[in-house]
This record gives sequence, structure tokens and C-alpha cells, in this order.
Amino acid sequence: MKHSHPVRVYYEDTDLGGFVYYANYLKFIERGRSEWVRLCGVDQTGLKAERGMLFVVRHLEADYLAPAYFDDVLGVETELQEIAGSRIVLAQRVLRDGVVLFVAKVTLICVVEGRAVRVPGDVSVLLA
Repeated sequence: MKHSHPVRVYYEDTDLGGFVYYANYLKFIERGRSEWVRLCGVDQTGLKAERGMLFVVRHLEADYLAPAYFDDVLGVETELQEIAGSRIVLAQRVLRDGVVLFVAKVTLICVVEGRAVRVPGDVSVLLA
């Protein structure tokens, strides 16, 4: 399932040149991932409280294609590519009016007490 989450660019998101500061794209896609997980029906707070389980970023590949500016309304798209073992691989894009500005491939791992564990079957079903 592909999910799109809207994000407005605020003044605090920009740099001296008036562009979105590069690190803020990572914040934008984090919001998109959080909303995607929630929409899939996975309660991350509950997973942590009940099973001590977290999803953490293990690897990220990013490509900045075009700038975003103050007051732009962006769409953050998140789409599952793969779930295997402890890994969840996502494709994410940031767009403005259908134009792709930023792309990322994000690998999450499922951990308990800092150690990688297999994504539980019930969680995997919800995310797939």
C-alpha cells in the first residue's frame, strides 16, 4: 500500500538560501513512515510497551533532486518494498505538485533490547 502524507514547509525548515535544509527531508520522511505504520494498524507505542519492540533505521540511501521552499505543500509518499527477517525496506519520495524532489530507500530493522529480531508475523501481515 502506498501512503501519502502532507507536509507544509515552515520558515524553520529552510536554510540561509531559502531552500529546505537537507536534513529536514529526513524529518519529513520520518513523519511519513510514522503515519504509514499507523495507517497499517501497527501501534508502535503498544509494541514497545507490550513487547519491548522498536523499528529503527539501519540504512538509508537518499537523492536530492530539486529544492523545496518556504510555504510549499509537499507530499511524502511511503511504500513497502520488502519485509524479510528483521528488515523492512521502504521506498519514500517527497513531491511538490507531482514533481519528485527527493527519493530515499530506507531499511528499518525490528529490535528488542538493541538486538535485531524477526518482524513478528502479526505485524508483518499488517504492514504487507
